[in-house]
Amino acid sequence: MSLNTVAEFAAELKKTPETLLEQLKSAGVAKATSADPLTESDKQKLLSFLKASHGAEGADRKKITLTKKSTSEIKQADATGKARTIQVEVRKKRTFIQRDETPAEAAAQAARPAAELARREEEARLQVEDLRKQEEALVTERKEREEREELVRREREAEERARAYAEAEAAKVRQEKEAKKEAAAEAVAAQEARVSAQAEARAKADEESRQRAAEEAARAKDLDERRRKALAEAEAIRAMMAAPKKVLVAKKPEEPKKPAATTADAKKAAPAAKDGKPAAGGATANAGAGNRNGGGKEVKSAKLSSSWANDANGKKKEIKTRGDSSGGVGRSNWRGGPRGGRRGNDRNDQQQQQSQEFRQLEISVPETITVAELAHKMAIKASEVIKSLMKMGQMVTINQPLDQDTAMIVVEEMGHVAKVAALDDPEAFTAEEVSNSEAEMISRAPVVTVMGHVDHGKTSLLDYIRRTKVASGEAGGITQHIGAYHVQTPRGMITFLDTPGHEAFTAMRARGAKSTDIVILVAAADDGVMPQTKEAIKHAKAAGVPIVVAITKSDKPDANPDRVKQELVVEEVLPEEYGGDSPFVSVSSKTGQGIDELLEQVLLQAEVLELKAPVDAAAKGLVIEAQLDKGRGTVATVLVQSGTLKVGDIVLAGQTYGRVRAMLDEDGKQTKEAGPSIPVEIQGLNEVPMAGDDFMVLSDERRAREIATYRAGKFRNTKLAKQQAAKLENMFAEMSAGDVQTLPIIIKADMQGSQEALAASLLKLSTEEIKVQLVYSGVGGISESDVNLALASKAIIIGFNVRADAQARKTAEGNDVDIRYYNIIYDAVDEVKSAMSGMLAPEKREEIIGMAEIRTVFVATKIGTIAGSYITQGHVTRNAHFRLLRDNVVIYTGEIESLRRMKDDVKEVKEGFECGIKLKNYNDIRENDMLEVFEIKEIARTL
Repeated sequence: MSLNTVAEFAAELKKTPETLLEQLKSAGVAKATSADPLTESDKQKLLSFLKASHGAEGADRKKITLTKKSTSEIKQADATGKARTIQVEVRKKRTFIQRDETPAEAAAQAARPAAELARREEEARLQVEDLRKQEEALVTERKEREEREELVRREREAEERARAYAEAEAAKVRQEKEAKKEAAAEAVAAQEARVSAQAEARAKADEESRQRAAEEAARAKDLDERRRKALAEAEAIRAMMAAPKKVLVAKKPEEPKKPAATTADAKKAAPAAKDGKPAAGGATANAGAGNRNGGGKEVKSAKLSSSWANDANGKKKEIKTRGDSSGGVGRSNWRGGPRGGRRGNDRNDQQQQQSQEFRQLEISVPETITVAELAHKMAIKASEVIKSLMKMGQMVTINQPLDQDTAMIVVEEMGHVAKVAALDDPEAFTAEEVSNSEAEMISRAPVVTVMGHVDHGKTSLLDYIRRTKVASGEAGGITQHIGAYHVQTPRGMITFLDTPGHEAFTAMRARGAKSTDIVILVAAADDGVMPQTKEAIKHAKAAGVPIVVAITKSDKPDANPDRVKQELVVEEVLPEEYGGDSPFVSVSSKTGQGIDELLEQVLLQAEVLELKAPVDAAAKGLVIEAQLDKGRGTVATVLVQSGTLKVGDIVLAGQTYGRVRAMLDEDGKQTKEAGPSIPVEIQGLNEVPMAGDDFMVLSDERRAREIATYRAGKFRNTKLAKQQAAKLENMFAEMSAGDVQTLPIIIKADMQGSQEALAASLLKLSTEEIKVQLVYSGVGGISESDVNLALASKAIIIGFNVRADAQARKTAEGNDVDIRYYNIIYDAVDEVKSAMSGMLAPEKREEIIGMAEIRTVFVATKIGTIAGSYITQGHVTRNAHFRLLRDNVVIYTGEIESLRRMKDDVKEVKEGFECGIKLKNYNDIRENDMLEVFEIKEIARTL
């Protein structure tokens, strides 16, 4: 067996390649690595070197000892079934001894030629080969022994498994026996319980049969008593009818006398009476009986038929008349005849059948419900409900609405369970609606809201992703409303909501955070964390959604992303490298830096959230924005959160409803349906819904109209109640504060969200002296009715991204109504603020202009008291104000009436001169008093 490399030969000799390389180097064989080839001559050189070295070093060359050790593992299962590993070590030792040579052999050996020496070397080589073969045989033997040991181990494991299986089977048999015993005992107990239950049932049945027999006996006795009374009354009536009495009858033309009815004729007339038809002779069988009892006296058959009739069985039955004090029956029964009796029996049979099939239901009763709907919920006819209400004293029709209390009383009277249900809760009110929980949940795209401070690059970032120019189309480069877009990326679809960053759009940012799954917080690397950034963080944390931070404008020279990280850490937004859960990505909307990484982080967060929604179900979602378009009508931008919205669906959105007439995607293209996480524009609502309202699809348009009407009325009542409460609370404050100036304003905007933000911003400008009065705010263009309202309330009309029509402009110009147009929100706020500042009362400030000392007092008869004064500081002017100081205490404050120097009236006297001062309406002055002269200046105020 020839070996090719040093490594293989080392493995054969059970040595390391390094050791073999050292021995080869010592033997004069130059081998550098273990992969070098090794020839037979190299092996011979190594063998010769080893022989020589052993002969030089070893004391005993006649004995060679070979030691070999091998280690193996055996896995064996114990009684408990656990596997144990046993280390097996096999050591082999073999010694070869050379015979001693005699002196003769040594001499012969020495005399042998070199050829003999070579032959012996060859024999030694062959012996080494034999040794190698023996070693291979030993290895083969060891493998066979290991296989036999493995076989024995497997047999032991099989025996252990068989023993365990036998024990398990025995335990199973024992358990089955115990189970059979328990089952037998339970069967015996059940049999005993069944026997006792049967005995109780038999006893109960016997008791019920006895009670039933007693009731039947009582009923039969009562029936006999009533029959006996009826017969007695009938006999009395017959006797009364047979008695002779005077009857006033108008004279009639004489008719030929007809022969008296015989008994046979009366018998023939009886079947006719059963069918409800009069007999041929115009008289009934009762009339014939009356004639027989009356001894030939004629009795009117009509009167007799009005008091007696035949029931459905052909038996005589008394019918109460209208004048009977004991109460009457229905109109048909009063008239008599078998038809009324048959109807009564049919009604009784129907009531008995309904009572047998009665099943108690749980009825949801809303605020208002019609009689027909209430009957449908209880699975009965509407006539039964009407009858129950008539018993309660109410005359209603089938389409008349009932209030909740009355409907619940009717439900309880019918034996059902009434439950209060709110009218604005479609799921509780409309049982036919399909719940979304029954539909299959399918993964949906994440809804991502981009939030941050104004001018930090939110829309530019989204613009790069969408590859469109959105930011350039916004007024002033500032987003004025929520934009909704869905983007197809190579890694999946994402729906983006772009919120405004201006401080006025707080409500829009809150609405965006509530309708989203993930928030991308945008912070500029050159600006840091700003007020709207902090506000966006609060909205995101309040909504409980994960935050992905995008540090924009990272390509600028003065960008400092580390500063942004530190400021966000202060706001409790921790990066992932700091141990937080918010990824931070540096991006640039111009170069595209970090955009792919940002999308990967967003989709990674979406995978963690495991977003799912039903697709084959009624659509539900959120109204993002709404507006009134002159050509298309009401247009609402909605985000479908679950289900599928289709053209033709009936939509209920807050206080509005309607059928979806058309549907457009964010590119303005027509579409037929929209699934979860898709924003679309829908047309067909009856009014402009409020931004942020939930919408859902209903199956009944009438139900949607009722719910929307109820919500609108409830909202109106709540609003009026709040306004009334505010008036009552502020009444005394306004009375004490005096007249407060108001600035009436009418706002018309293009979008519901913009109108809401502008109104909130303008109302914040109100102060204690001047308040902004919002007369009306709406969505759509400025119409003539808006101008008339402004004319009546003396208001200013503010149009935000809308214009007035021709008739409105003409009316406004003719009546001097001020209309202002804006397309940037802070321009409108600044101008209204300036207008309010002009309405403020100016601030009055006192400015001291001089001091005068009273040195003498003159009293003139016609003029009064005059102060002879010396100007010590500043100057004194006519009509100025003064304070009279005596010992540095203010005595009086007033105005200067006149100012004279010598005999002339002057306007001003300067410092260092003397003058005479006449004080207005004050004469109590003394020498050495001081006059502090000051003027009051008015300074314009600002908000």
